[in-house]
Amino acid sequence: MRAALLQITSSDSPSENLEMLQGMIAEAVADGAGFVLTPEVSNCVSLSRAHQQEVLHHEEDDPSLAALRDTAAQHGIWLSLGSFGVKTHDADRRFANRQFLISPDGEIKARYDKIHMFDVEVTPEETFRESDGYRPGSKAVVAQTPFGALGLTICYDLRFPRLHRALAKAGAEILIAPAAFSPVTGAAHWHALLQARAIETGCYVLAAAQTGRHKTRRGGVRTTYGHSLVVAPWGEILSDAGTDTGITYVDLDREKVAEARRRVPSLTHDREFDGP
Repeated sequence: MRAALLQITSSDSPSENLEMLQGMIAEAVADGAGFVLTPEVSNCVSLSRAHQQEVLHHEEDDPSLAALRDTAAQHGIWLSLGSFGVKTHDADRRFANRQFLISPDGEIKARYDKIHMFDVEVTPEETFRESDGYRPGSKAVVAQTPFGALGLTICYDLRFPRLHRALAKAGAEILIAPAAFSPVTGAAHWHALLQARAIETGCYVLAAAQTGRHKTRRGGVRTTYGHSLVVAPWGEILSDAGTDTGITYVDLDREKVAEARRRVPSLTHDREFDGP
């Protein structure tokens, strides 16, 4: 399977982002991709909760989601929407940060709501309280496809190895890690964390990323790290997209997963222990 990772700079306009995604998906398909992956919050990057309330939708009413399901069916591809911000029916009106895996017939094969919320103060200028606007998910998800079992994660989940190990032990061969990573934490930790998750699990890790300075009409400026990454099951970086927008391709080979796990079968070596 040839996979294509889209590295984009989403604005806070879902309609603008939809047009961009559809054009890039068509380009990826023309170059032979049968599986296309987008980053976190592909539909809207915004720091304004008021703006999000105006432009986001519930899943069942989301015109961008419906259009991209049609796009996947039109091209006959698997499509990972790394995440969309979607409205929920929660009383506190918080959103869900939700990943969608769409099959070649346009159906939603799997959904995953981001479990770990990015509530951090990296620097006085780099402070985030994701849980103020988004409610965390509670269910880990592995989705079966003809080219491998996919373990679904989103961005900050990357720092929690227990989730990735659980996905791998449940059969995942490819970990999906879409992100809108901070430039500060990205420069310090992005590559190391992605390689560690691959090495620990013997999985491919496919991390499509947002990049650059995002155009927002309200709520301040958002900048993201880029460097969409493909990491092989043995831990080597197969591709690094740098900071420009564009498409990164990789040919997935399930035998590489089996080979890495034969060489170091650590997924079968868990032991119970006491303490600390």
